[in-house]
Amino acid sequence: MKTISRLAIVSTLIATVLFFAGCASVPLAAPATDSKSKEFQAPADHASLYIYRNENFGAAIPMTVSLNHRTLGQTAAKTYFHVNVLPGRYTVESTTENVSTLNLNLDAGKNYFVWQEVKMGMWSARSALQQVDDTTGRAGVLESKEIASSISEKDLGPTEPPATPPADSPTSSLAKQLQDLEALRKANSITEDEYQKLRAGLIEKYQK
Repeated sequence: MKTISRLAIVSTLIATVLFFAGCASVPLAAPATDSKSKEFQAPADHASLYIYRNENFGAAIPMTVSLNHRTLGQTAAKTYFHVNVLPGRYTVESTTENVSTLNLNLDAGKNYFVWQEVKMGMWSARSALQQVDDTTGRAGVLESKEIASSISEKDLGPTEPPATPPADSPTSSLAKQLQDLEALRKANSITEDEYQKLRAGLIEKYQK
């Protein structure tokens, strides 16, 4: 019993030292990219996903984050990932001493926030992923710095597409008009400047 008790004490001491031994270093995005992400403007045809870690607790421990089993990279204290992805079903994973998993259904034109909470583990650190509301998420992101993801947004896609909205719904109508507008641009029927102005007008109309 004494041996077990000593092992428990030693493991706790090791975990404590790791938690307060310094700050992990991760590659950060350019300041301009960070500032742009903090405008919280989700594209009309994509979902905007933020995964943030805004605690100093466990600062020495980097934590690996994956989206649909594709590794985005590692977080450190006061950092976040931001990706714009096609709507549909996604799974976020946080790998530390444990693996925390969170399933999300993402809609186009919306912001989503996932908090990577840090917890004390037996030998290292543990984490727990939680989806939070817009106000809480924005506050967490604003006090953090964006990480340069190790994978391109173009390589990230849903495991399942979103359910098709009724043909007469506003979402369906906007998507169809954006597709028609894109076709006109590709056919050189309108200029790039005309395309951007018309696209902005359509998005503004459906966001009211």
